[in-house]
Amino acid sequence: MASELEPEVQALDRSLLECSAEETAGKWLQATDLTREVYQHLAHYVPKIYCRGPNPFPQKEDMLAHQVLLGPMEWYLCGEDPELGFSKLEQTNKPSHLCGRVFKVGEPTYSCRDCAVDPTCVLCMECFLGSIHRDHRYRMTTSGGGGFCDCGDTEAWKEGPHCQKHELNTYETEEEEDPLVHLSEDVIARTYNIFAIMFQYAVEILTWEKESELPPDLEMIEKSDTYYCMLFNDEVHTYEQVIYTLQKAVNCTQKEAIGFATTVDRDGRRSVRYGEFQYCEQAKSIIVRNTSRQTKPLKVQVMHSSIVAHQNFGLKVLSWLGSIIGYSDGLRRILCQVGLQEGPDGENSSLVDRLMLSDSKLWKGARSVYHQLFMSSLLMDLKYKKLFAVRFAKNYERLQSDYVTDDHDREFSIADFSVQIFTVPSLARMLITEENLMTIIIKTFMDHLRHRDVQGRFQFERYTALQAFKFRRVQSLILDLKYVLISKPTEWSDGLRQKFLEGFDAFLELLKCMQGMDPITRQVGQHIEMEPEWEAAFTLQMKLTHVISMIQDWCALDEKVLIEAYKKCLAVLTQCHGGFTDGEQPVTLSICGHSVETIRYCVSKEKVSIHLPVSRLLAGLHVLLSKSEVAYKFPELLPLSELSPPMLIEHPLRCLVLCAQVHAGMWRRNGFSLVNQIYYYHNVKCRREMFDKDIVMLQTGVSMMDPNHFLMIMLSRFELYQIFSTPDYGKKISSETPHKDLVQQNNTLIEEMLYLIIMLVGERFSPGVGQVNATDEIKREIIHQLSIKPMAHSELVKSLPEDENKETGMESVIEAVAHFKKPGLTGRGMYELKPECAKEFNLYFYHFSRAEQSKAEEAQRKLKRQNKEDTALPPPVLPPFCPLFASLVNILQSDVMLLIMRTVLQWTVEHSGHIWSESMLQRVLHLIGMALQEEKQHLENVMEEHVITFTFTQKISKPGEAPNNSPSILAMLETLQNAPYLEVHKDMIKWILKTFNAIKKLRESSSTSPVAETEGTIMEESSRDKDKAERKRKAEIARLRREKIMAQMSEMQRHFIDENKELFQQTLELDSSVSAVLDNGPVVSDMTLTALGPAQTRVPEQRQCVTCILCQEEQEVNAESKAMVLAAFVQRSTVLSKDRSKFIQDPENYDPLFMHPDLSCGIHTGSCGHIMHAHCWQRYFDSVQAKEQRRQQRLRLHTSYDVENGEFLCPLCECLSNTVIPLLLPPRNVFHGLNFSDQPNLTQWIRTISQQIKALQVLRKEESTPITASSKNLENMDELHLPEGFRPDFHPKNPYSESIKEMLATFGTATYKVGLKVHPNEEDPRVPIMCWSSCAYTIQSIERILSDEDKPLFGPLPCRLDDCLRSLTRFAGAHWTVVSLSVVQGHFCKLFASLVPGDNHRDLPCILDIDMFHLLVGLVLAFPSLQCQDFSGISLGTGDLHIFHLVTMAHIVQILLTSCTEKSGMDQENAAGKEEELAVLALCKMIQQYTGSALKEMPSGWHLWRNVKAGIMPFLRCSALFFHYLNGVPSPPEIQASGTSHFEHLCNYLSLPNNLLCLFQENKEIMKLLIESWCHNIEVKRYLEGERDAISYPRESNKLIDLPEDYSSLINQASNFSCPKSGGDKSRAPTMCLVCGTLLCSQSYCCQTELEGEDVGACTAHTYSCGSGVGIFLRVRECQVLFLAGKTKGCFYSPPYLDDYGETDQGLRRGNPLHLCRERFKKIQKLWHQHSITEEIGHAQEANQTLVGIDWQHL
Repeated sequence: MASELEPEVQALDRSLLECSAEETAGKWLQATDLTREVYQHLAHYVPKIYCRGPNPFPQKEDMLAHQVLLGPMEWYLCGEDPELGFSKLEQTNKPSHLCGRVFKVGEPTYSCRDCAVDPTCVLCMECFLGSIHRDHRYRMTTSGGGGFCDCGDTEAWKEGPHCQKHELNTYETEEEEDPLVHLSEDVIARTYNIFAIMFQYAVEILTWEKESELPPDLEMIEKSDTYYCMLFNDEVHTYEQVIYTLQKAVNCTQKEAIGFATTVDRDGRRSVRYGEFQYCEQAKSIIVRNTSRQTKPLKVQVMHSSIVAHQNFGLKVLSWLGSIIGYSDGLRRILCQVGLQEGPDGENSSLVDRLMLSDSKLWKGARSVYHQLFMSSLLMDLKYKKLFAVRFAKNYERLQSDYVTDDHDREFSIADFSVQIFTVPSLARMLITEENLMTIIIKTFMDHLRHRDVQGRFQFERYTALQAFKFRRVQSLILDLKYVLISKPTEWSDGLRQKFLEGFDAFLELLKCMQGMDPITRQVGQHIEMEPEWEAAFTLQMKLTHVISMIQDWCALDEKVLIEAYKKCLAVLTQCHGGFTDGEQPVTLSICGHSVETIRYCVSKEKVSIHLPVSRLLAGLHVLLSKSEVAYKFPELLPLSELSPPMLIEHPLRCLVLCAQVHAGMWRRNGFSLVNQIYYYHNVKCRREMFDKDIVMLQTGVSMMDPNHFLMIMLSRFELYQIFSTPDYGKKISSETPHKDLVQQNNTLIEEMLYLIIMLVGERFSPGVGQVNATDEIKREIIHQLSIKPMAHSELVKSLPEDENKETGMESVIEAVAHFKKPGLTGRGMYELKPECAKEFNLYFYHFSRAEQSKAEEAQRKLKRQNKEDTALPPPVLPPFCPLFASLVNILQSDVMLLIMRTVLQWTVEHSGHIWSESMLQRVLHLIGMALQEEKQHLENVMEEHVITFTFTQKISKPGEAPNNSPSILAMLETLQNAPYLEVHKDMIKWILKTFNAIKKLRESSSTSPVAETEGTIMEESSRDKDKAERKRKAEIARLRREKIMAQMSEMQRHFIDENKELFQQTLELDSSVSAVLDNGPVVSDMTLTALGPAQTRVPEQRQCVTCILCQEEQEVNAESKAMVLAAFVQRSTVLSKDRSKFIQDPENYDPLFMHPDLSCGIHTGSCGHIMHAHCWQRYFDSVQAKEQRRQQRLRLHTSYDVENGEFLCPLCECLSNTVIPLLLPPRNVFHGLNFSDQPNLTQWIRTISQQIKALQVLRKEESTPITASSKNLENMDELHLPEGFRPDFHPKNPYSESIKEMLATFGTATYKVGLKVHPNEEDPRVPIMCWSSCAYTIQSIERILSDEDKPLFGPLPCRLDDCLRSLTRFAGAHWTVVSLSVVQGHFCKLFASLVPGDNHRDLPCILDIDMFHLLVGLVLAFPSLQCQDFSGISLGTGDLHIFHLVTMAHIVQILLTSCTEKSGMDQENAAGKEEELAVLALCKMIQQYTGSALKEMPSGWHLWRNVKAGIMPFLRCSALFFHYLNGVPSPPEIQASGTSHFEHLCNYLSLPNNLLCLFQENKEIMKLLIESWCHNIEVKRYLEGERDAISYPRESNKLIDLPEDYSSLINQASNFSCPKSGGDKSRAPTMCLVCGTLLCSQSYCCQTELEGEDVGACTAHTYSCGSGVGIFLRVRECQVLFLAGKTKGCFYSPPYLDDYGETDQGLRRGNPLHLCRERFKKIQKLWHQHSITEEIGHAQEANQTLVGIDWQHL
C-alpha cells in the first residue's frame, strides 16, 4: 500500500509547495466573505497535508501546514512579510512584567516561605535566581506540570514580586493603559477578522462529535474512504492491559504496542489502525470486547481521516495563536476579546465557555493545548483575567460535576484553573462578593454527598475503590474553598460581610450534617462482626481542618462578623441538641451538700459520636471573643446569658469519656475502627479542631458554672459517681473482693478523670484562654517534644500542627529553647532542649500519648538524677487565665475536688487492696501542686486591699467533716512522706510540703500579726537532716561493695591467664603478622630486606594455625593437609577503566592474555576474611542450594543472593560471596630449585630462555605432526640443540593434597566464569590467564585506594584486605600446578615474545597497548612452568629478577614514549645535571633515533626524569605488594610510615638501582636491540604521528562525577532532559549515573531494552555497558541514590545532599534547600573504589526484606 502512495504523495507535495502564501493572502484581502474563503481554503488543503497514512510525520506536516495554511494568515494579519511585520510589532510592544512561564513536568519550582502570600505562589528557576528570595527561607519542589510562574504578580508576593528580568521600569506608571494604542487601525481590524475565524474554526472542530462527517462548510467534494481506529486514554486501564489488547486487536509486535500505549498515555489518543471502515471497525470491536470484562471498556472511535486531519490542524491553530500573541500585548487583548465575546446563542455561547464546558469530552492532548492558550492569553491580561474569573465562577458547578464524573487526573482538567484564579486575593474577594462563590462551592460539595441518615447526617457506605476515587475528586472542592479563604481580607465592605456570612451559613449546614455522624455503641458480649466504615468521615474532617481554622481567622478580623457568626453557630448547635430528647430522663446528684440536676446518660450503653464540628467551631469562636475582647466591649450584643453550660459541655464530655473508657479497655470488642478513630482524634493532623477544641469547650462550660456542679456531672458521665458519693467505699471493696477487672477499670477511669481536670486547669496556652501569644504555644509544644528525646528537624515539624500555609512557626522560636547538634557521616542533625527550659516541663502535657508521657517522665527523672537534684517533677508555673476563663481555677479548691483528693489519699494511707494505683496518687499530688502554685501566684501578684479568694492552703489544713473525722489532706501527706511503698513519690510530697510552708510565710508577711513557726517546718527540717545522713551512709556502703567486686574480678582474670598461658601465646603469635615478628627479631635488624631475586631475604617458615568458622576445629595450613578456604566474591569491574565503551564482542573466542593499559574491564576479587574447611564449605553450599530449590517451589521471590550463579552468604557475617580461595603457604618456597652461586646476567638469561622457548616450540610442532615422519623426527632432535640442563620431557610432581588441588581448580574456574561471562570449563586454556589477571587487577585497585587516601603502602591494612591479597597472590602463584604444563608454557612464550620478539609470534600488541603490571604478574607466575624443566642451575629467583627488570625497562620506554610529546614549561635546571638526567636524555635520544621522529625540541632531562619517576611509581608500588605477598618477605619499616614517596626504599626492596636508568646501561647491547624492535612497531609510528591515542602515565584515578553544590541545579538539568526514545517527551524518572554522568529515563516502558533475553529498564542496561553490571545512580526527582548489581539486586542509599538541618530529604517531600555534603559523597565514592557496592546491596537486602521484592531490572 505504501508503494502506491509514494508517487501520489510526491505529486501532492509539489502542488502544495507551489502554493504561495502571499497570493492567497492577497486574494483574502479582496474577498467580501472572508470566512467562506478561508474555510474553502482549509477544506481543500487540510486533508491533503494531515493524516495521509497510518503513521504521522509531524515534521513534514508542520512544515507544509506553515507554508500552505498558516503562512497566508500571517501575511494577511501583517499586511506584509510576516518576518518584518512581527518584528515591528515586537519593537513597539512593551516587555511584560509578568513571567507566565508554564511549567513542564518535573521542573523545579520555588516558593518563598517568608514572602509568598500562599504556598501556591511559585517562581521558575530563572526568576528565582534573579530575585531577592534566594536568600530567604525558600522551599523547592518539582512541578507536576501545568502551573505557571508568578513572577511579576504583585498580589502573589508580600515583597520582591519582580526578579531582575521582569523589573518594572521606573518611568512606567502602574496604571493600566490600553495595549491596543500601539497597533494601527487596519492591523486591529485584520487581526480581529482572522482571530475570530480561526478561533471559531478550532473550537468548532475540536468539540465536533460526529465520527464520519465534517461540518457542512468544511465538507470536501470528493471524499476518500479512509478511516482511523482511534484509541483514547483513560485512567482505569493499566499499561499492561492496553499493550496486551493491542497486540491481539491489530496484531502488532510488543514494541509497537508499547509505542502506541506510550503515545496514548502522553497525548490522550493515538490511531492504531488506518484503512477502510470495516477494517477499523473490526479492530474496535476486539478492543472493546477485550477490555470490558472487569471495568468499562477502553474508549475507541472509528473516525474519518479528514476529521482527524482537521482536529490535528485545530490543535496546531491553537498553538499558533498562542505563539502569535507573544509578539504583542495588543494581539493578546484582541484574542481575549474574541474568546470572551458572547455568541449568538446567549448564555455560555462564547468560545471560551464552549471549550470549558466540553473539557471532559476532549482528549488529553487537546486539553493541554487549549489550557496553555488560556494561560498565555486570558491569565496574562489583567482586565480579561477578571472577566474570565467571572465566567469560571458562573460555570463552577457544571465544571466540577464534569470533573467528578471524568476519570482524568486533576491536572488535565479545566477545574484545575481554580488554583490560578481563586488564589488571587482581589479576584477571590470579588467572586465572593459578586458571585457568592463561597456559598456556590459549599453547595456544590454538599450536592455530591447525597447519602444522609434519618437525622440528616452524612452517611458513608463501605469504602470501595470506586467510592474512594469519587470521594477523592469531591475533596478537590474543599481545596478550592481553601484557596478562596487563604488570603485574609484587610478591609471589609458590607457586601463582603453579607456574602461571607451567607457562606458561613452554608458551611454551618455542612458541619451540621457532620455533627454526630458515624455514631457508635459499645459492643457487649461478642466482638463486632464487621468493622464499621470510619475512614471517609475522618478524611472529610482532615480536609476541612484548615478550612475551619481559616473561617475562624476570617471571623476574628471583624467584630461585627464575629458576633453574627457566634450567634449563628450557637443557634445551629441548639438546633442540633434540640433539647435532650433522646430518652434521657432528668436525675439529681448531690455530694458535700451541693446538688445539681442533669440527665441520666451512660456513654458505655448509649450511642456516642466523635464528630462534633459545630460544638468545636463554637468553642473556637468563644475563644476569639475572649482574645479580641469583644466579650468585654459589647456584652449586650452577645447571648452569653442565654448559654446553657450543661448543654455546651455535654457532647465534648461524652467524647472525652469515650476516650477514657477505650483506654480502660471497656470497648475492646468494637475492633480496630474505634482504636483508629481515637488515634486520629488525638493525632497532630486533627487534634487542633477536635481534641483541643473539646478541652476548650469544657473550659468554657466550667468557667460559667459552679465547679462543684461540673465535677458532679463529670463523675456521673465517667460512671464514678457511686464511688465518691458512698463513704467508706474503699473498705467495702476490700471486704467484698469483687471482680478484679472491674476494679482495674474503675482505677483507670479515675486516673483519666483526674488527668482531665489537670488539663482543664493547666491548658491555658491557647491565646484567648490564657494570657499568652501564639509563639508561647509553639514553644511549649517544642519543649515537651524535646523533653522526650533530642529530635531531628523533620521529626519536630511532623509533631507540630501545620497551618494552611504548611507552616508550623517552629523556626522563629526553636533557637530560644534548643541547641542544634550537627550530624556526622551518617545520622541527622539533632535539636537538644536547653537545660533552662526543663523547668517548664509538665508531666501531664495534653498532647502526650501514653508512651510519650512515660518516655518523657523517664528522661526527665534521669536528667535530674544526673544533675544530682531530687526527682520531683512539680507542675510548672502557669500564665494567668484571660478574664473570661478566670473562674476556672476555682475547680481546684471546690468541695467536691477536695473530697476526691482526700478520698484518694485516704486509700493510699490505708494501702488497702487494689483500690488505688500509683498513677492515681501521682495525679492527685500534681493537682495539689497546681493549686499551691496558683495560690502562690495570687499572693505574689495581689493588690493592696484585695481579698484573696483562693484559699487552698487553709482548706487542706482542715480535718474532714464529722461524722467520720478523717485527718486533713496535709496531715495525710505528712504521713505518706515516709511510707516505704512510695519511694518514687517521696520527693514530690516533700516539694508540696515545702511549697505549703512558703505560702504560709507569704500569707503571714502580708497579714500583720506574726505567728510562731508551725511544728510542720521543724519536723520537716529534722527529717531532712536525717535523710541526708541516711543517704550518705548508703552511698558509702555501695562504694565499698563496688570496690570489693572489682578486686574479685581482676583476681579471676589473672588466674585465668595463668591457667591458659599457651593459648594466649598462640593468639599473640597469630595476631602479629609476619612483619611484626620480624621487626622484633634480632636477625633482621641490620639486614636490608629484599623481596625477590637470588638475594631474596630468607624468612623462617611461619606456622599458621586457623579455625574453621563452621566446625570450630583448628588446623595448620600446609601443602599436604585438607584445604582451608576463604569466602570470596569475584566480580567484573570498571572502576579503574579509562575506556568504558569497550565491549567483549565474542566472549567464547576472546583472548584475554594481554591487558590493555586502559584497564577497560578487570576482574576484582574481594573477601570478608572468614575461613572454613573446604569440605565444611561444600556441605554448607549444598544445603543452601537444596533450601533454594525448596523455596522456589513455595514462593517466587528473589533472595538477596543468586544460588544459580554460585552465590551464597558467608555463614558468619552474611557477606555476599560467590566462590572460595584456598589458603596456601608461599608457593615459591615449595618449588625452590637448586641454587648455584653464579647466576647469569640479563643478556645471558634472555638468550637461554629464548633457546628453551625455541626448543619447546619445535617439540610442540612435532607432537602435532603425524607419526609417519618419525624418522625425520629423530634427525631433527639431533639438530635441535637442547640448551644445557633443559629436560622438556620432565613433569614435576604436584606437591598439593587432593583437596587443595580441587579448591585451586574451583576458584580458577569461578574467576574464569565471572570474568568472561561464559560457562565454567576447567580445561579452557584461558583459566590461568583470568586468575593472573584478577590477581593483578585487585592489587592495582588496592594500590589506587591507598594512594588516593595518602596511606602508606604497607601501613596497617584491614585484615580482610590483607588476608584476601595474600591468599589471592599465593593462589595465583600455585594455580599453574593444576593446569596442563604445555598451556602455561604457551602463555609464557607468548607473553615473553611481546618483549623479546621471537620468530613465531607475529600479531602481538605493541608496547603501548600492554599494561606492564599485568604482564609482569603473568610472566612471573607462568615462569615456573618453564623453570621446573631446567636443571642448569638458574634459580627461580634469578628469573623473577630478570623478568622484573625487563618489564621495568619496557615500562620506562612506554612512559617516555607517551610523555615525550608534552612540552614542559618548567625548566628547573639546565640540561646538564645529575647522572640520572643525562642518562634519561641519552635514552630519549636513542628512542628518537629508532622511531625516526626527531622531536622539535627536547624537554630538559630534569623534566624527563621527573616524568619517569612519577609515571613508574604506581607500577613499583604494585610490584612491591605483589612480591611481598608472593614470597612472604616482610616489608621494610621505612615503607610502613606515611608521608614521603619512598622511591629509594621501594627500589632497594625490589632490588632495583636507585637510578633506574642503570638497568639500561648495564645491559646496553641487548637493550638496544629490544628498544629498536619495540619502536619499529607500526602502532608506535601511528601514535607518534598523531593518528591514534595512547594512555599516559601515571594514570589518573577515576572519580565519580562532580555534583553541583545546590541540588536545584540538578533538578533543572533533569527537567530539561527528555526521553531519548519517545520523541521529546519529558522523562518521568530521570536518573543520573554517578560514574559517567549520563542521564537515563528510568522506570518506563519507552526505554526498556533487551539484555540476555530479558526486558530491562534503562538503568540496568546502563550498568552493563558502564559498570559491567554494577551501577551507582542518583534518582533526581526522588533525591535518592540507587545501587544496582546485576538484574535482581538493588537498594536505595542515602543521598549526599543535606538540608541546613543535616537531614536528607528522600522523595523531596519537605522541600528545604539541599546542599552537597562532600564527606557523604566521598563515602559513596569509597564504596565504589573498594568494590563494595554489591556487598552493600546484599547487607541492605538481608536487613530489609521489602527490597528483595522490588523488580530492580525494570528501573
